[in-house]
Amino acid sequence: MSAYTPAQFTESPERIELRKQVAKLAGRFGRDWFTEKARAGEKTTELWLEIGKAGYLGINIAEEYGGGGGGIGDIAAVCEELSAQGCPLLLMVVSPAICGTIIGRYGTPAQKQRWLPGLCDGTGTMAFAITEPDAGTNSHNITTTARRDGDGWVLKGQKVYISGVDEADNVLVVARAEDARTGKLKPCLFVVPTNAPGFEYSAIAMEIVSPELQFQVFIDDVRLPADALVGDEDGGLVQLFAGLNPERIMAAAFSTGLARFALDRAAAYAKERTVFKAPIGSHQAIAHPLAQSHIEIELARLMTQKAAALYDAGDDIGAGEAANMAKYAAAEAACDAADRAVQTHGGNGITQEYGMAGLLVATRAGRIAPVSREMILNFVAMHSLGLPKSY
Repeated sequence: MSAYTPAQFTESPERIELRKQVAKLAGRFGRDWFTEKARAGEKTTELWLEIGKAGYLGINIAEEYGGGGGGIGDIAAVCEELSAQGCPLLLMVVSPAICGTIIGRYGTPAQKQRWLPGLCDGTGTMAFAITEPDAGTNSHNITTTARRDGDGWVLKGQKVYISGVDEADNVLVVARAEDARTGKLKPCLFVVPTNAPGFEYSAIAMEIVSPELQFQVFIDDVRLPADALVGDEDGGLVQLFAGLNPERIMAAAFSTGLARFALDRAAAYAKERTVFKAPIGSHQAIAHPLAQSHIEIELARLMTQKAAALYDAGDDIGAGEAANMAKYAAAEAACDAADRAVQTHGGNGITQEYGMAGLLVATRAGRIAPVSREMILNFVAMHSLGLPKSY
């Protein structure tokens, strides 16, 4: 008697249909439209709002706030299918997944009612700010501080590589506040309006071709009301990490989608391109690397689905290990798929017309953000293998 059933390794009919409908919607826009917007310095707002209108953007948020009542696996499926159609929307990782999850879990009823409906329909996009110039991946070195001022708060500090600030109404900022009992600084989460006095940002010039820009953010004595604090002031670390597993799951879905897009383009080209009287796909030097990518992508997708299932089941510890592994595997698969797609296209692989070369940078970012592959290896070495901490 098997310990597992086929259903444990396949998605539900509802999830499969969701993927189909998202792919159909995104296919109306496509990669050419996406890159034209990016190169022109324009935004993909039309696609974003279409996704929201269809109910896909907030599919992981409770129905009472306009969401679909689904889980992180559902929003990850939406993210992956968008990427697989050549329309990867980075803010999906941030707005509904990270911010939506944290506010949905820990926000007050008033906060949920205020912010979640906009995250669902796309009209209230929210960015997420944790990374700092001198802290990098080490969240314990965050220097952005929050101090009490009467009934409110005053924030001061800097953030870097913050996605889509120019498209967001608010930013969920990770700061550190003084614990009245111990005097030590503890992490807290604040919703900061992007038009608040003292909140400024400047774009960082990037090589990646994307309509979603990266910013350095300057927070200079930004005053906030008491209800800008999300959740319990003393539960900041737990609340912060509640958003990091979804972040890694979404990053994995983002990467596997891009990998599928690259592989689909490469396979189509290999079937059509004829050299020496035969399609190049008939040669093992072309066919085997593409077959290898297909295997690597499917393995990464399976781990991503496992991570999402564990997270949705409430197993945060198990989800942490699986989410990190999924993010690692997906980024590696995506980088390899993009490289092989370029090689399959030959000289055409580095032209703008075929759109393959841009994927080299886009997929490479997955090895760096939102957490580097080296830090994931540290995590696995320490938590999975029980090896001594190396940092």
